[in-house]
Amino acid sequence: NLKKLHIDCLVCLGGNGTQKNALRLHEKGGVNVLTLPKTIDNDVAETDITFGFDSAMSIATEAIDRLHTTATSHHRAMVCEIMGHQAGWLPLGAGIAGGADVILIPEIPYDIGKIAETVENRAKSKKAFSIIAVAEGAISTEEAKMKKKEREAYRASLPYDCISKRISAQLQEMVGVEARSVVPGHIQRGGSPCAYDRIIATQFGVHAAELIRDEVYGVTVALSGNNII
Repeated sequence: NLKKLHIDCLVCLGGNGTQKNALRLHEKGGVNVLTLPKTIDNDVAETDITFGFDSAMSIATEAIDRLHTTATSHHRAMVCEIMGHQAGWLPLGAGIAGGADVILIPEIPYDIGKIAETVENRAKSKKAFSIIAVAEGAISTEEAKMKKKEREAYRASLPYDCISKRISAQLQEMVGVEARSVVPGHIQRGGSPCAYDRIIATQFGVHAAELIRDEVYGVTVALSGNNII
């Protein structure tokens, strides 16, 4: 179809799945491709940032900000589940910016005992609430020892449909604190992009246009420091 339509270059905007398939088209189909890194996960190699990430992080941060009010007034532990199946940039950034007391990311298996201890210590220090930011792909230290299929079977046997519900139930049982699970979900992926994402996407697009003009294909546009490369 690309040859029939006389398309000189296929420009692909997306995350690692998009990048991978663009490479396949380039290597096996002989298609001229150019890619731009666009994903809220910020997990495309060789670029400092992907566009979409900053917008999603702002939304996730606002969600955590808003939880502080309820958590404080009702003396609760609020477990906010942030997108990030294999990469923890989004929950890490939103957790730091939103002032979360505990941040759990996929790259570092968590110990539920240490989380419970943190929540308990905060209560003893007369801080009657806790905010936990957890990546949807976070795994416990016990699960980290399992093989993938074994871990999937184990999770399927649990009565929780998401990690935040599981952690909130465990904290309630272990500490006796009232805990609630909050899942912003796909709200993080939509809406108007922030100014930074609009600017960086425009800069990426300009550089991509220049590469096409010069007939440079089979590469991705990226940000390195302050330079578009």
